[in-house]
Amino acid sequence: MCLAVTALSRNSLGPARPASRNRLVAWIAHATAFVLAIALPITPTTVSATDMNKTLRVAFPVDVTGFDPQAVNDLYSAHVANAIFDTLWEFDYYARPLRLKPSLAAALPEISADGLTWIIRIKKGLFFADDPAFEGKKREVTAEDFIYSWKRMLDPKMISPTLWQIDNKVVGANELVAEAKKTNKFDYDKPIEGLKALDRYTIQLKLTRPDYTLTELMLGYNWSPVAREVVEKYRDPGGRIMNNPVGAGPYRIKQWVKGSKLVLTKNENYREEFFPTEGEPEDAEILARNKGKRLPLVGNIEISIIEEANPRLLSFKSGALDYEFVGASMIGNVVQGGKLLPEYAERGVRHQRALEPALSYDFFNLDDPIVGGLEPAKIALRRAIIMAFPVDDYVRVTFRGQATPANQIIPPTQTGHDPKRSRNVRQDVQLANALLDHFGYIDRDGDGFRDLPDGKPLIITRSSTPNPTDRETDELWKKTMDSLKIRIAFNTQKWPDLLKQARAGQIQFWGLGWISGATDGNSFVQLLYSKNIGQSNFARFRHPKYDELYEKAQLLPIGPQRWALYRAMNDIAMAYSVWSPGVFRFQNVLTQPWLLNYKRNPFRQHFFHLMDIDETRRR
Repeated sequence: MCLAVTALSRNSLGPARPASRNRLVAWIAHATAFVLAIALPITPTTVSATDMNKTLRVAFPVDVTGFDPQAVNDLYSAHVANAIFDTLWEFDYYARPLRLKPSLAAALPEISADGLTWIIRIKKGLFFADDPAFEGKKREVTAEDFIYSWKRMLDPKMISPTLWQIDNKVVGANELVAEAKKTNKFDYDKPIEGLKALDRYTIQLKLTRPDYTLTELMLGYNWSPVAREVVEKYRDPGGRIMNNPVGAGPYRIKQWVKGSKLVLTKNENYREEFFPTEGEPEDAEILARNKGKRLPLVGNIEISIIEEANPRLLSFKSGALDYEFVGASMIGNVVQGGKLLPEYAERGVRHQRALEPALSYDFFNLDDPIVGGLEPAKIALRRAIIMAFPVDDYVRVTFRGQATPANQIIPPTQTGHDPKRSRNVRQDVQLANALLDHFGYIDRDGDGFRDLPDGKPLIITRSSTPNPTDRETDELWKKTMDSLKIRIAFNTQKWPDLLKQARAGQIQFWGLGWISGATDGNSFVQLLYSKNIGQSNFARFRHPKYDELYEKAQLLPIGPQRWALYRAMNDIAMAYSVWSPGVFRFQNVLTQPWLLNYKRNPFRQHFFHLMDIDETRRR
């Protein structure tokens, strides 16, 4: 669940030395189990090591903010965090319908009949990437590392943006959190009844109530383990390690030039993991070609920060990028009439288009003295602004048709979306102006612009980044405010800076995207839960009935009863005009003919460790 602009050895097998005898025995046992599992013979020659001479090249449109798994949740940092940190389980990449498979865990969780006690067993022999914090020793991942990391989400000083995923859910945690708020220090050594390591590799999690979305939430890197030694060596005053990530995933950071480039290289301590064995019929060739190959396949990942869409596309056309998520502003240069242009098709470039599990919306800061508040006049102001905005032009101009107007909080990709709901708001400038007149937003000093009911100037300040898409959106909002005779100002800054301001409640009006890594709509309705203010509730919306419905929904299994509460929450959000609803957007991906193994997963964009490059075709 991530914010977005407008979201895993050895080099070769050789003769065994005495010191590596145990490792070789373990490898033979694993290979034998692998053979039995797929009922096909695999000779040792089919097992290949990571190719360190290969580099996968991609580009991001905005800079990353850092890589502390318990402290970040913007989309682009998430892409990197997913490569550095491993998770308990993950989506089986080629299987459809989507299903989970163990990753760091030895199996999916064992959950008691009442849903309150979870037993999670992790694999033995998992290691963090090497780091000076470990003083030259290999550091095994243990159950205690998970418990320490999950406590970090609870630590008030961390201000974890994913606190909502664990808050009020663990038996005994609230008492420790309350104590930390009083003393300004979280006692990581103090036991929590609901978080225990039964042994070195077994976690016991006791919940205050059943949680029917928790298994999927744990797909997120924020549930990944970090080592306490690393945190204590590199932490900032807030306890975060944004610049020094050390994980157990397939890659580690080799080079980071902020605002420019990020290079990842294989984590030599990455667990023994092989290419997937199951998929759809069209995946048969990929599965056969990669059978028995150890992951990751490519040794290096090079990520360039290229903010402008046109240079990114030109880089792809030149072959400098292996795949590209084409922004809406450039899609007409790639696809026309639903078909890939010949200049791409003739080169073997492939194109995929699908609706994202995402919502792009504009939020008002409900704590702001001008646009905030729940009294009728403030609701009327927000409602008028929403009504005057030309969302159809927004889809046509800014998104080039690669979106559809949003009519609810939950996208069509998620369970809980209501396909029968009609469009809530259509552009009506005349009615919007009449609404403002009725509530006293009139021109009191004769300068041609409306003033507040108390006579003070009415100025709406919209925040945005300097990229071309935001500039186009700003133009639409300028026309919108002009049609209402409302002054508008713009707070234009880089994405990381705006994100910090928004979390601190310092932004009046801004457009964001939220993308989910899970299948249920709970990730979207939590965006307006009052206890998530400072984390994911950027609108700073507080409404007792909304909170009551949200909390009731958490007690219900995934299904119609729960979704009915989602619909009621959506009605409240629309009635108070908390957001300009925005759009559900499409994603367009171009892949080069030499990029191998790519298959779109709707809930995660990058699976670096599974990708491969045919260097002969690239040359």
